[in-house]
Amino acid sequence: MVTIAISEARERLSEAVELAGGEAVFLERYGKPAAVLLSPERYEELMEVFEEAEDIAAFDASMAEEGANIPWEQVKADLGWV
Repeated sequence: MVTIAISEARERLSEAVELAGGEAVFLERYGKPAAVLLSPERYEELMEVFEEAEDIAAFDASMAEEGANIPWEQVKADLGWV
């Protein structure tokens, strides 16, 4: 992890982008985190993890719903699996 002030990153943007190819580059404004530069590959990895987490949360929410359950045999029949 590398931390660079935004004012410094402006002057060294090319270098900051190059560094982001290997590790996250945190940009600070007034000593506080303001943004993060990531490689496209790392960004895609994080988005996949995020999407998986959303799917798991949706599954958990649906399992928590109350109401009548649909028998597995009926589900298979509705999908044309039997």
